[in-house]
Amino acid sequence: MQVFGNGYTNHCPVCLWSKHVDVTPGDRSALCGGLMEPLSLSLKKGDYILLHRCVRCGYEKPNRTAPRDDLDMLLKPKKD
Repeated sequence: MQVFGNGYTNHCPVCLWSKHVDVTPGDRSALCGGLMEPLSLSLKKGDYILLHRCVRCGYEKPNRTAPRDDLDMLLKPKKD
């Protein structure tokens, strides 16, 4: 599946994983390129914020969610 962001999102709307490509939203200047695991979901000023952590370098970044995101993915228990 090809994923298109809106300048603030670049994660898959189904699995919520992302790729470490930005330093600032939309700049595509990060050199890491690792996969960004979705960790948590929070509510800030009425917006749902998804926290990602890069599995390669450990960088953490909050991202706004999009209306088509499957937020139930974060509510499911993780399998070990």
